[in-house]
Formats: sequence, C-alpha cells, structure tokens
Amino acid sequence: MPDSSQVSPVAFNCEGGLVLNRSTFMMKPGEALELENFEPDIEGGYRRINGFSKYVTAVVPQTSSSSEKVLMVATFASKVVAARGTNIFTADPAGSSWTTVDSGRTSASKYNFERFNFDGNDKLIVADGANAPTVFNTSFSATDVSSGGGGEVSTAVTGAKFVTAFKEHMFYAGMSGAKQELVFSVPFDEDNFATGSGAGTVKVDDEITGLKVFREDLFIFCQNRIFKLSGTSSSNFAITAVTRDIGCINGDTIQEFAGDLIFLGPDGLRTIAGTARIGDVELGTISSNVQSLFDDNLSSASEFESIVIPDKTQYRIFFTKDGVGENSTEGVICVLKGQRFEFSKIRGIKPASTDTFVSAGDVIALHGAYSGGYIYRQESGNDFDGTAILGKYRGPDMTFGDAGIRKHMQRVIVNFKPESTIDADLFLRYDYEAKDSARPAAYELDSSDIAAIYGSATYGASSTNFGTYGGASQPLVRQSVEGSGFAVALRVNDGGSTAPYSLKGFQLEYQTGARR
Repeated sequence: MPDSSQVSPVAFNCEGGLVLNRSTFMMKPGEALELENFEPDIEGGYRRINGFSKYVTAVVPQTSSSSEKVLMVATFASKVVAARGTNIFTADPAGSSWTTVDSGRTSASKYNFERFNFDGNDKLIVADGANAPTVFNTSFSATDVSSGGGGEVSTAVTGAKFVTAFKEHMFYAGMSGAKQELVFSVPFDEDNFATGSGAGTVKVDDEITGLKVFREDLFIFCQNRIFKLSGTSSSNFAITAVTRDIGCINGDTIQEFAGDLIFLGPDGLRTIAGTARIGDVELGTISSNVQSLFDDNLSSASEFESIVIPDKTQYRIFFTKDGVGENSTEGVICVLKGQRFEFSKIRGIKPASTDTFVSAGDVIALHGAYSGGYIYRQESGNDFDGTAILGKYRGPDMTFGDAGIRKHMQRVIVNFKPESTIDADLFLRYDYEAKDSARPAAYELDSSDIAAIYGSATYGASSTNFGTYGGASQPLVRQSVEGSGFAVALRVNDGGSTAPYSLKGFQLEYQTGARR
C-alpha cells in the first residue's frame, strides 16, 4: 500500500506541440502525442481553435452542377470575387446575392490571382490554366490579356496557371506547352508583349509549380529546383539557383511567413532561408516532428491550400482528398514560437481556394468551399458553420523518472485560460493503454468557478454566461482522480460547444507504490 504521507507533485507547461517522430519515452511532459483542433499559442499553452462562418450569406451560383468547387475567392475593390463553374461573380461582404462579371469561360481546375497597380489604377488579374488571363478594373469590367507570340514574345500566355507582378512587369507561367518558361510584359502594361519595349521570356530547366515575390526577388518554384530572378528590367534580369536539390510540390502552399517564405517540399514544410543556407537539404525541413502527417497525405491529397494568420505567427496547410468529407479532412497548423516551430493537426476544414487581406487593421482569412458553394471566414465563431469543433489533447506516457515504480494517482490540477465557460473531459490512461490497464471514467472539468474575461460576462445573467468577478485569469481546476500504473498519460477531449480556451499546464499528485 502507498504511504499516504508521501505525496509527490509533478508540474509542467503545455508546450512543444505535436510530436510524432519520437518514442513516448523520449518525449517531454507537455508535448503532445495527439493535438487536434488545438493550436500552439504564442502566449503559451494549447488553445482550442476558432471556427469559421459564412462571409457571404448567399451560395456562389453553380453554372452546371452543384458539385462545382469554389475555384477562387479573392477580395478586390471592396467586393468578394469568386469563381465557380465557368463564371466569375462578385458580392458584398455579408451580402445576400452574387453578380456575374464574367461568363462562358472554359472550365478550369484552379485560379491564381494578383492585385496590382501599374498606372495609378487598382486592378485584379486572374489566371486559371485554361483561359486567357483576365484583368478586372474596380468597376469589374473584364479584359482578356492578348495571347502574345506572333512577332512579340515567343510564347503565348493563354492558358497561364500562374501570374504575379514584379518590378512593374507582369509575369506569366504554367502555359501547357511551355511549363519551363516565364513570359513578362513590358513595364507598366500587363497586356503588351513587344520585346522591343521591354517584354521577354525567361527559361528554367524544370517545370514551374509556383511564383512568389519576396523582398527584392521573384522566386521561381519548380518541381525539383528553386530559382530566383533579380534585377529591375529586361536589360538586367538575372536568374540564379537557390537550390537544385529540392522543389515545391504545389504553389498554393507558398506563403510569406515570419520574415521568410514557407512552402511544401517533397519531404514536408520548408523555408527558403533554411533550404538555401543548409547544404544538406534534409536539414532544411522544419516539419520533422510531424513528418508522418505529411507522409500520409502527400501522395493521396488531390489539392493543397494554405493561409497565414500573422497575429498568431501561424501557417495553416490543408490536405484535400477526393472522396473524403469535410469532417474528416486534415490539415496542419505550424506556429513559430521564438526560434522553434510547434505543430498541431486540424480536422474539419476543406477549402478549395483561399485568400487573406487586411481590413481595419485585422487580417481576414477566407476560404471557398470544396462543396456547397459558400465563402467562409476562418477565425470566426465557435464552430465550423454549425458543426461542433472536436478538440483532442493527449500527452506522452509519463513515468516520472522510474518506469519500475507503480504510481497511485491522487489529484490532477489543470491550469486553464478561459474565454468563456469550458466544456471538456479529462481522462487518465495508464500503462500505455494496455488492455488490462486501469481506465477510469471521464472527469468533467467544472468551469463554474472560472473567471470571466472583463467585458464578456453579464452580472446576473444565466448560467450559460457566468463568470466570477475579479477572479484569476488563469484559474486552476482541481480534480481528484483514481487509478494507478507504472506510466500515466493525460487526455483532454473538448465537447465542441463553447468558446475557445487554452490548456496552460498540469500538476499531477501521486503516491509511490511497489516496484515490479
């Protein structure tokens, strides 16, 4: 029998994120073997993520089939722009109707776009790999870009997949018959390809998968290589290799993130700085802690999407698979905390297109639905447009330094940072969840004494909106527990019905028993 006078406490913070590449023996308390729909918080701990909600109340009109994806979502001239089927539409944010601004296009699989201003007039250009690139002014008058070729540049730009503005030239790439070429326009004119006036063509020795302007260079991502184009005009444009050892799988994963470029390589997430700096390309991968998630999805995902949430130094990548429903669709959250990347898994968001923009100082992240035809705003609401967000945390199996001593658990103290009431269950699992190990029932984490966040609770309101005036902002929930084992792991399952909250840390109190 344990000695009741000898109670040992062990306390730890929730930090380190999801770790899938190490044995549970080698993991630190506070790291996670499972971390789903929780995000590593730059303020510490793991925070249950926000949901998403409709940004435009009306569905984007279908053109032939209800299964049509939203191939593009963009914001321009105070409007939301969406492509679905063979048409392009605009709507007001929170609006209830869509207006057709371009119709009868050849069906495409995906759109890329660029907002630019060469001559004092804001414009939006879209490229979809099937049609001529199309330019919209702020009145949404549509003009197709001329094909090029025929005495101008050698390669026509009709069917370009990628488009970006760089040094007052418009660059086009991804044409079906010229997958290794970039065509650039004359300065300040996206629809002029006269070589005598400064237009031209640049060739690389690999198929282009994406373009991204970063600082003073245009980065050209290819299947197996990465280049950068420097200079200001056709007279001094020069291409140099960033690396000939690694490429980018999909251009929709390229984002400017935390002062660098992040992208999806064949071996996981990478940064341009790390890939260019490190001779051994294997060391350039930043996602080694969760590499199995990428291994599971790289070969089977049909599409990839990504967004950045700057306030959280957070990058999100989504893996879309044909035949996999929204509720089962996976993604990965990457958070830069100091010099360290931490990760978690998303489940339940299936975008077909994305866009981010700044409004009144706030970054707004949108995605177009893979099915259903709606435009959604991420980081909005407490559910996925009416579907509960099921969050999961599972820590490593802890032996407290001695796997041969039985531990009789007495109490778990949970440190929360609440944003409202909390609906979550705590589980203790013993001895690596072996069939004959103890499995106590769930402990409901009582939030009745959790402090209200100032301005969020109403004095005298119902029990669904209560708070303790003047209480601590990071309250402790003390839970007596049962069971014993040589190793113990903590699980928290979120009920998905309340506002987000953060798991900040735990303290476990136990008594030692006999050695086996």
